[in-house]
Amino acid sequence: MNLLRQLTPALRMTALLTLLTGLIYPGVVAGLCQLLFRQSANGSLIERRGQVLGSTLIGQQFTRPEYFHPRPSAAGSGGYDATASSGSNLGPTTQKLYDRMKTAAGEFRKQNPDYAGAIPADALTASGSGLDPHISVANAEAQAARVAQARHLNKPVLDRLIASATEPRGLGFLGEPRVNVLRLNLALDALNPIPRAPAANPAG
Repeated sequence: MNLLRQLTPALRMTALLTLLTGLIYPGVVAGLCQLLFRQSANGSLIERRGQVLGSTLIGQQFTRPEYFHPRPSAAGSGGYDATASSGSNLGPTTQKLYDRMKTAAGEFRKQNPDYAGAIPADALTASGSGLDPHISVANAEAQAARVAQARHLNKPVLDRLIASATEPRGLGFLGEPRVNVLRLNLALDALNPIPRAPAANPAG
């Protein structure tokens, strides 16, 4: 009986805290998020005609010449796997990383033959998550000539689209300006549609 008397307050406290922190608090927070930040709370998804094309928070593969390409990904065997978010974990002096970057540089030059400048670092290296939805402004500008040629567009038009898809530094001073690849490619499709496949299925 003494043991039960001693355990009863602990059991009551456990039940109370479980109710408060396991049910009530998460429920209130989830409700407030749906009320105040519905788009962000639901994954910042972009839908067109009832079809989800992607999320502005998660990178996806674009390979066709008429689209801007994302940075490389080490998430999953084929990259861009949201269920296997990870970096390559390769050290800066490893031969494997050097070989991978050399191959990526060759592919970049092959895909963008009209660009002769230095290749932006984010065009050769994967992000820590492997799912970065952004590229640098320099990376987007380096691909602009290829996209302009594939789309039969003037480069000034692409420059304006890049500027419209560029997000500023956080709070005005954190990080660097960056371009959301999905938003940019959707803006391209809205301006100059590609009839063969939608932007959400660019590898076709």
